[in-house]
Amino acid sequence: MNNVFVLIGGEIKRMKKYNILGASVFVALIWIGVLHFTEAEDITYLFPYLVFFDAVSMAMLMVGVTMFFEKQEGTLKTLLVSPINKSEYILSKVFVNVLSNILTLLLLYLYARIFKEIDLNILGLLGAVILVAFFHSLLGVILTYYSKDFTDLLMKMFLYSLIFMLPVILEQVDIISGQLIDKLIYIIPTKASMSLFLASTGLIETWEIYLSIAYMVTASVIMYIIVSKKFDEFAVKGSGV
Repeated sequence: MNNVFVLIGGEIKRMKKYNILGASVFVALIWIGVLHFTEAEDITYLFPYLVFFDAVSMAMLMVGVTMFFEKQEGTLKTLLVSPINKSEYILSKVFVNVLSNILTLLLLYLYARIFKEIDLNILGLLGAVILVAFFHSLLGVILTYYSKDFTDLLMKMFLYSLIFMLPVILEQVDIISGQLIDKLIYIIPTKASMSLFLASTGLIETWEIYLSIAYMVTASVIMYIIVSKKFDEFAVKGSGV
């Protein structure tokens, strides 16, 4: 575990080096801009949507960016012969991503508390960010495994958004509806993610919150197993061996 903390420090330094932390703060400022130019004073029901977009998209993107930079610099070569095991490497990347998403949440919430009206369970939001960002960071690793370059990664993220995020948003605003759709949509991870964020508003039933938590925890465990099994193949390929 000590190695994980050391690696987290290294990951933060690399994110500064690659200007990823700066980009993350810039995105947070964009979300703040959205809140600022929203005419409504009470943003309780808008806030979870913004955090949802950030926790899903930025978690996938940032882990992919760092891994591609490391691949270009040959960092994966040293990893193959270092005492650091793959679990520590993977977890350090995921934890740093989660910390970045938490930072964005706190910045947005601070702005909302000062300049807008908001009535949310911040601890519930924090838990949702941790679960959702953890899962989607692992998903970002898998997408990176199967992406030729950064552009290919962006295309895969776009497809994920189109297939898994858009239907949830449309269902949430009642553009698409129906008993079959309402049941089938629980299959996809973004529905559980959205439910966890909306739970902070108090409008989600208790059974749905527990179901969403169980879904995200189970999906994260499965995703981690897949990431871990495929890592050696990615490392060898990335090192040019």
